[in-house]
Amino acid sequence: MTLPRRVRIVEVGPRDGLQNEPAMVSTSDKVTFVDRLSEAGFGIIEVSAFVSPKWVPQMADAGDVLSRIDRKRGTKYTALVPNLTGLDRAVAAKVDEIAIFAAASESFSQRNINQTIAASLDAYRGVCSAARERGLPVRAYISTAFGCPFEGHVDPSVVAEVSAALIDMGAYEVAVSDTIGIAHPGQVPTVVSAVARRVPLEKIALHFHDTRGTALVNVLTALHLGVRTFDASAGGLGGCPYAPGATGNLATEDLLYMLDGLQIETGVNLEKVLAASRFIEGRLGHPLASRYAAAVRHLM
Repeated sequence: MTLPRRVRIVEVGPRDGLQNEPAMVSTSDKVTFVDRLSEAGFGIIEVSAFVSPKWVPQMADAGDVLSRIDRKRGTKYTALVPNLTGLDRAVAAKVDEIAIFAAASESFSQRNINQTIAASLDAYRGVCSAARERGLPVRAYISTAFGCPFEGHVDPSVVAEVSAALIDMGAYEVAVSDTIGIAHPGQVPTVVSAVARRVPLEKIALHFHDTRGTALVNVLTALHLGVRTFDASAGGLGGCPYAPGATGNLATEDLLYMLDGLQIETGVNLEKVLAASRFIEGRLGHPLASRYAAAVRHLM
């Protein structure tokens, strides 16, 4: 399959990127971070999560951040919700859509949301139904799709089954996620093809972490399989609080550099993403993981 002319990038830095940071980022700095990402031209930005601040304290100000950002026409501002309570809070904050998150391994599901996979899907059916009544689109994640930190190998047929359940309950897209950065290009076709047998290819997105340095080559492999939507995080921010050893997401700058070089359109400005990353880096107290950002810094 030839490479596509255009790819959609879902920017997850403000939520998935910041949720595991030890330094507390102020609400005003989060707002500035999102506003700078908006200026870069993303069609969708995941701003925060309406989860318990006891478990994810970085997301405690989700409503305040969403109320203060400068919403740009053409950009959708989304948030993660775990349940109906989270949905109500997200609706009050005027999100454009919501995201839900299931897992492909029982151990991770229990550690992450204290529910079995089946119980989580039952709960999300209620969330999807309530979101539909409010006119809110739902995007879904499936965690540990390429491997679990507790169980190791995850059967692709289970990934496909859970993905299909999420689509069947009303999610418009499922982000098949490499939670611990274990995926490699030999594995990507197996997982994608398994899911594509149950879910239309255009409803499949991929969410890679770069723990082992394989995120970009995984994207390139997936492009040849027909996948057209990828999650990324400005600066390579990220990591999951419930996945030991999970480091940052695929850096948006690194992804853009590759896609720009392949003449694949995204509508996103690389230099403006870099400016947003440099801003938030100054609030975190450590350098970000983006290889592009590091290379440009050394050339300055």
